[in-house]
Amino acid sequence: MDDWWVMLPDSPAAAAVAERLRRDGVRRVPHASGRPWLVGRWDARQEVSARAGEARIVVLGRSTAQAGTLRRRIERVRLPAEAEHAVTNLAGSFHVLASVGGRVWARGTASAVRRVFTTHIDGVPVAAGRADVLAALSDADPDPGALAVRLLHPPVASTVLADRTFWRNVRAVPPQEALVWERDGRRGPGVRWWRPPEPHLSLTEAAAEVRTALTDAVRTCTAGGGTVSADLSGGLDSTSLCFLAAREADRLVTVHWEGRDPDNDDAAWAARAREALPSATHLVLTGEESPDWFAGVGGLRLPSEEPCAWVRDFAKQTDLLRRVGEHGSRLHLSGGGGDEMFTPFPCHLQDLAATRPWRAWRLLNRERHQWRAGRLSVARGVLRRTTYRRWLLDAAGHLTLAPPPGFTGMLGWQPEPRAPGWATPEAVVMMTDALRTAAADSPEPLAPQRYVHCALQQVREGGNTIRVLNQTLTGPDMALPCTDDAVVTAALSVRPLEAVRPGTYKPLLGAALSGIVPAHLLARSNKGPYDADFYHGLRRHRGELLALTEDSLLADAGLIDTERLRRALHHHAAAELDPLLHTLGCEVWLRSLDGGGPAPVPYPPVTRTR
Repeated sequence: MDDWWVMLPDSPAAAAVAERLRRDGVRRVPHASGRPWLVGRWDARQEVSARAGEARIVVLGRSTAQAGTLRRRIERVRLPAEAEHAVTNLAGSFHVLASVGGRVWARGTASAVRRVFTTHIDGVPVAAGRADVLAALSDADPDPGALAVRLLHPPVASTVLADRTFWRNVRAVPPQEALVWERDGRRGPGVRWWRPPEPHLSLTEAAAEVRTALTDAVRTCTAGGGTVSADLSGGLDSTSLCFLAAREADRLVTVHWEGRDPDNDDAAWAARAREALPSATHLVLTGEESPDWFAGVGGLRLPSEEPCAWVRDFAKQTDLLRRVGEHGSRLHLSGGGGDEMFTPFPCHLQDLAATRPWRAWRLLNRERHQWRAGRLSVARGVLRRTTYRRWLLDAAGHLTLAPPPGFTGMLGWQPEPRAPGWATPEAVVMMTDALRTAAADSPEPLAPQRYVHCALQQVREGGNTIRVLNQTLTGPDMALPCTDDAVVTAALSVRPLEAVRPGTYKPLLGAALSGIVPAHLLARSNKGPYDADFYHGLRRHRGELLALTEDSLLADAGLIDTERLRRALHHHAAAELDPLLHTLGCEVWLRSLDGGGPAPVPYPPVTRTR
């Protein structure tokens, strides 16, 4: 996708920046003064705009917005923040951009699928929906400190780098905040436009909210008519989206690729779902018909705003989108984000322990048996109720320690990160500094509850990923309806004890989709593993992976020790290879800036000399 937009303040100095962006096919939307406000290239079908007096509003993305309604709602808008009232109760995933008397309001989504970034060009404040657009305009260099943080596993960049990007001097607006400019471009105080809900609803009440939100989210995907496609892995999330899409779409194409793991029963569940969707076109791909994970990774060049761990299955996703595109699909739906939204993280038990300790201990005792965790380690994990700031400082000091045991490692604010075995001491110092810097201002967590914070953190990691994939993949765009803000709000409104029921898998989603998805499909109680696909791809493409360690740009930057990485690739030790995908994503990204292919931005990427 080559869409991009740049936003300018209502000042005479902005005209020179707008002139630099002049190209054939580039659109311009003015402030009420007539000066340039929005400049860029985007699909007109993704825009709904309105104006009234000195107020201008543009909704860019997938939404239920209607121009007439927007116009009526902004007639009485006098302050930039009031523009947010114009989009109240809209479904979808979209940017909100407003100019009110030359003062500006801009925000993306709480899930980070859409972001707002800022920098200065010749002294003029500039904002954009893509960090690489601003990097190209300002000739910014990659930020080694941000790259070091991206090497950590589990990932923490979405929280630790909430206001940073992977480019020097290009900043990010945290997803829950809006960018506010005065008329001359002076930045106003950050305004929080979104807050997570209080988990207060019963399962029945929350299920009704989720049903409405998820139905509306899918409807924004099918509203344009024509053909849409969707993953049909056999898992509950993708299956639910397929049945919702089948009710709304003119034509639905589903895709299932069969995993190699003999313990993976996804294929059987997907087959049952296909039987219940006779009107859809179904594509089923065997392991031999679809590229392996890691296929072609050695030659990938993917100019984008940040590194992406999904370089692992870039070839597979490219093949998938090519196939559905041949069947006429204009948008592809994926169930990503469903696990985070509909399976409360174990740290909800730590929240519970503060108010109902005996109930919490009974539940913890059941969980620890399932995870084979020791009683003492679980007790220590639950009783260690640290602030989020303390968690960041502890994580900074634990980067080179062995990872905590599986269950106890999930009882904090989020899974504690570790540096990969091939990270250099210099990289570890950068990681430590980033975590301590994040802790320095006593930051608030994303939510008061640990499990809600953890869910939002992981949703934002996924939001960053899908944004980058849509910048680099060819074919129809991908959509994750489970991460639409309205769905996130509805799913996190449930009391966690009601969303966790012994013997029931994702009870909230099951209750929400009852009557839409057949009951026998909602009865699934597990999820298929893909370890065999990971190791099969690793064995077949080890040569390509090893080639990436030769003349490595990460090594040139002093971030990795290639000899230690090569040893890990040969040994195939699971614990050692957990961080591999982040390292590969960073290496491919740096190589893409080193004379890669054409960039989907106004200017080609800066060519680096090595």
